[in-house]
Amino acid sequence: MNILPIEAEFNHFSDYKKADSYNESSLYRMTFNLAAWTVAVFLNISMLVDFAPAQSTTGLQGQELVDGLREGGYKIYFRHAATDWTQHDQVSKAGDWSSCDPGEMRQLSATGRQTAAAIGDALRRLVIPIGQVLASPYCRTIETARLMNVGTVETTTDIMNMRVAQYFGGSSAIAERTRRRLSMLPRGAVNTILVAHGNVLVTATGVYPQEAEAIVFQPQANDTYIFIARISPREWTRLAVEFGNR
Repeated sequence: MNILPIEAEFNHFSDYKKADSYNESSLYRMTFNLAAWTVAVFLNISMLVDFAPAQSTTGLQGQELVDGLREGGYKIYFRHAATDWTQHDQVSKAGDWSSCDPGEMRQLSATGRQTAAAIGDALRRLVIPIGQVLASPYCRTIETARLMNVGTVETTTDIMNMRVAQYFGGSSAIAERTRRRLSMLPRGAVNTILVAHGNVLVTATGVYPQEAEAIVFQPQANDTYIFIARISPREWTRLAVEFGNR
């Protein structure tokens, strides 16, 4: 099975990026909104009493990282693959986020779909055991997880997009549930995959993933976790070529 050297389409930190209008007034509003949103995120994270940033990386990489993942026991958190930024989320009521209509919610781009499939190919070629595959109930996260094709996809609102946090007890509640998910030991010698959003992980742990990037955590016996590695789509391909089954 061939592994395609796919790169994710990286986007700015803000999930509020607009791509449909670039006249002067729109650009001014974008700049102002980005600055305001960045300050708001900083203040929001700073004021979270229960904020628990990920501990320092153990420095696993290359063969050591692959061997660790093959043994199981890790949480692999993916941000959904690359999306079409000319599309915009339009949530006016509960449940709107599950729409796969590009006129209503932002969906994966063609590159994003290809990237998700290539990551799945790499995981299989590396013989990394996967147990649960969890995704937030957004179409773009579910589709990313399904295209990986490494297990049955289950949805959970524990890792819900912070943009709709008001429907799920607020951002602090979602952050706490996300941290709980990261600290739960997988059942057996397998890894758990979570596919969700960048704003969820940065609020919960202080780590912000790019689209299609994986952040690896290792749950600990005391209901905590440590940050192990960041793995880009290109790095998955490289690892599969170097250490995978041929």
